[in-house]
Amino acid sequence: MRRLTLTVALALAASAGACAPKPIVSRDPVPAPAPGVGYVCDSRPFIVDTFYSTCEPTLREREAVLHAKG
Repeated sequence: MRRLTLTVALALAASAGACAPKPIVSRDPVPAPAPGVGYVCDSRPFIVDTFYSTCEPTLREREAVLHAKG
């Protein structure tokens, strides 16, 4: 009886491993924004500890990079 349960347990474990040969990877359905796009958001209090937010896309200012020799 003990050998039968051990055999059944090993068979179930092997079949569970065979069901998912590739791991499931979750991906965000909305792609990331471009590097030059930013968002300006405004949040206001709403009913009972909640907030109402509005976000508008804007273009970011270019960053200035200074190089100095020294």
